[in-house]
Amino acid sequence: MLLCSSSPIFLARASSRPRKDSRSHVLAKFQSALVANASIRFSVKYPFCCPHRLSINLKADPDFAISSVLGENQTMTTTEEDVQHLGIFDMDPSLEKFRDHLIYRSKKYVEQKSLIEKFEGSLEEFAQGYLKFGFNREQDAIVYREWAPAAQEAQLIGDFNGWDGSNHKMEKNEFGVWTIKIPDAGGKPSIPHNSRVKFRFQHGNGIWVDRIPAWIRYATVDPTRFAAPYDGVHWDPPPSERYIFKYPRPPKPAAPRIYEAHVGMSSSEPCVSTYREFADTVLPRIRANNYNTVQLMAILEHSYYGSFGYHVTNFFAVSSRSGTPEDLKYLIDKAHGLGLRVLMDVVHSHASNNVTDGLNGFDVGQGTQDSYFHNGERGYHKLWDSRLFNYANWEVLRFLLSNLRWWLDEFNFDGFRFDGVTSMLYHHHGINMAFTGNYTEYFSEATDVDAVVYMMLANHLVHNLLPDVTVIAEDVSGMPALCRPDYEGGVGFDYRLAMAIPDRWIDFLKNKLDSEWSMKEIVWSLTNRRYTEKCVAYAESHDQAIVGDKTISFLLMDKVMYSGMSDLEPASPVIERGIALHKMIHFLTMALGGEGYLNFMGNEFGHPEWIDFPREGNGWSYDKCRRQWNLVDTDHLRYKHMNAFDRAMNLLDDRFHFLALEKQIVSSISEEDKVIVFERGDLVFVFNFHPENTYSGYKVGCDLPGKYRVALDSDAFEFGGHGRVGHDIDHFTSAEGIPGVPETNFNNRPNSFKVLSPARTCVVYYKVDETRRQPDEETTGTETTVTQVLQDSQVDKTAESPSEETISTKETTKRQVLQDSPDLASDELLVSGGIRDDKEIGMMEDSTASD
Repeated sequence: MLLCSSSPIFLARASSRPRKDSRSHVLAKFQSALVANASIRFSVKYPFCCPHRLSINLKADPDFAISSVLGENQTMTTTEEDVQHLGIFDMDPSLEKFRDHLIYRSKKYVEQKSLIEKFEGSLEEFAQGYLKFGFNREQDAIVYREWAPAAQEAQLIGDFNGWDGSNHKMEKNEFGVWTIKIPDAGGKPSIPHNSRVKFRFQHGNGIWVDRIPAWIRYATVDPTRFAAPYDGVHWDPPPSERYIFKYPRPPKPAAPRIYEAHVGMSSSEPCVSTYREFADTVLPRIRANNYNTVQLMAILEHSYYGSFGYHVTNFFAVSSRSGTPEDLKYLIDKAHGLGLRVLMDVVHSHASNNVTDGLNGFDVGQGTQDSYFHNGERGYHKLWDSRLFNYANWEVLRFLLSNLRWWLDEFNFDGFRFDGVTSMLYHHHGINMAFTGNYTEYFSEATDVDAVVYMMLANHLVHNLLPDVTVIAEDVSGMPALCRPDYEGGVGFDYRLAMAIPDRWIDFLKNKLDSEWSMKEIVWSLTNRRYTEKCVAYAESHDQAIVGDKTISFLLMDKVMYSGMSDLEPASPVIERGIALHKMIHFLTMALGGEGYLNFMGNEFGHPEWIDFPREGNGWSYDKCRRQWNLVDTDHLRYKHMNAFDRAMNLLDDRFHFLALEKQIVSSISEEDKVIVFERGDLVFVFNFHPENTYSGYKVGCDLPGKYRVALDSDAFEFGGHGRVGHDIDHFTSAEGIPGVPETNFNNRPNSFKVLSPARTCVVYYKVDETRRQPDEETTGTETTVTQVLQDSQVDKTAESPSEETISTKETTKRQVLQDSPDLASDELLVSGGIRDDKEIGMMEDSTASD
């Protein structure tokens, strides 16, 4: 066994059960407790960087973790004593070199958390700033508070006083907080619900300015005036107008299958859609395609629609373009009623540079200690033209942490996708940085420790408030321990986005012929991740389709989609190739790329063209800022085939839970055949990217002996294929070599069976549980493929999608990535991923076609 000395070694997750990192109910403090009773298999960071199979088993000392185990009644937290024994050092010994840095940031986290607990009671109480700041009811009065230490005088103005604040002057305390209490008049609030308000203050040079209150819960703009400024709106509807939630939050799934959506552009019409329209028309589509999570973009108010919601102006306000706060609650409640969890795309990495409408309006040149943002260059993102928060400021921490709790408590969101985490992690914000994986890139003076501490606090908070919360980091750098719990010394996220995967696909689609596609490069991109930290994989999100680029379907088929998508005539070679590769790219990404999957709205059916928000450059057109649902709803168009396959992909995971299983074995990568074979759980996946070759009697390795059948076939008729693979064929395994001696097996697998693998197809096989099969059971046609799987498999077809806690330990084993030695010649059949034996195809389907 030879390991690449230049590559750091990562330990695989030791627990075979997908684990919920509840901070209030946990058995162990450190990773040492988790690895104590497990056999650890670990691999180098770059699993295909050297020609040797990586399969190292270490037995942990069972006594090693005894002192680390907590009682059931103890609460998981991190103390100053704990930071000297962080679990991340046991998980990844390569981090020892950076012990000082990691202990320093953990100490800062513990110190900051302790200070908050000392002066605010608890982190949870601290994060209820919205009960103190902004507008709140207190003893038959409305009390308004605003942190603005740079202000010399302040008034509250609005519709309620004719925009004259002379009678509503505010008082300032020693902490820079301005307050005014306005008693009710005649038994009614003096500031009516849904009336406009603003904070007027005078700063150091004597100038008075009007600003939207920082904690405002709703903001609107006059739609009849071009570029009109926004107004803050006092939102306090009477009980009869408040939305009452009807449905509980769905349980956390073992693996998130995320549908990324933008409410405003979700209509077929060239307009801004509403929360209620989305709830009534789009949510049922998402549920029908078997997603379990919706990720909503652009919910936080943003004055510039074309920013895609990422230049936030009002952090506690819903985007008024699509409706009111009560309308958004209706959407979330309806999603919960459909069994869908809802994540918010939250932006705490920066704020809009807009002075008139946003938080930046409170910056009037004061010192950074009295501002939400840093001064000078440190407070400005030169690529995004936006302001950067001062995460060391007490009131900034209150504001941002309260913002997270506000959306969880008031709107019943189930979690967050944190945008721009790479920008937060480093002082250079990732600008002009090409991260190579060298640990010095992550732990140095370039690291913004204040931002790291904020994210640790944020993750600790939301996991305490909602143990089933899902928190995802959008990080391209790959910082180690980002997705490990705070008590181990990690930052605390549950998942990170696998952002390198779409870049690889786009590179291949734009710059390489099909014959030049490297199977090893594809597998590298999909498996090159830290196996102690979960990833959400995606082939394309909203990023890949914004103006200047195209969706994957349009990269594949381009203008031919305008005339060649009719199912009433034979498909052209361009359409044939495009639909086939669209299915394969998305499914391979899902099956091999991570522990979760994400798709952007419309891409499930191959939405054409690109996304372009209304702007001066396109004549303020909404034409490319909508979703053409009519394409997938028209029965004679081929979009339905890609949509049906997307639905089947998700259903496969819904029934077999393969995304949550840690058993991931790539047994064969053939550059000659353009074939990739791997196992996820006990499913066997065969991807044939060859543009022409169909392989009959193609031998593939597997773990368990028995009988296998087709679980999912991209070539099935209902998916726009040719139906070349028989779904009623029994594939019986043959033993390979000596049991327990991998080098004598076939591609390191103890068993094998043979399949038909048509060009540009992917087929998944499941092991039939013959003890449950009915003797008179028959299967008919490809339309019952998935149903057949449910009947034959070990999975109960009536079972609900499992939560994280319901995946049996027996179903999960250590993940390993195997690679055949490139020392073998490329024409050697062993390397080709399967021995082609034409004499043994009697049990196989006849090859009816060859591309």
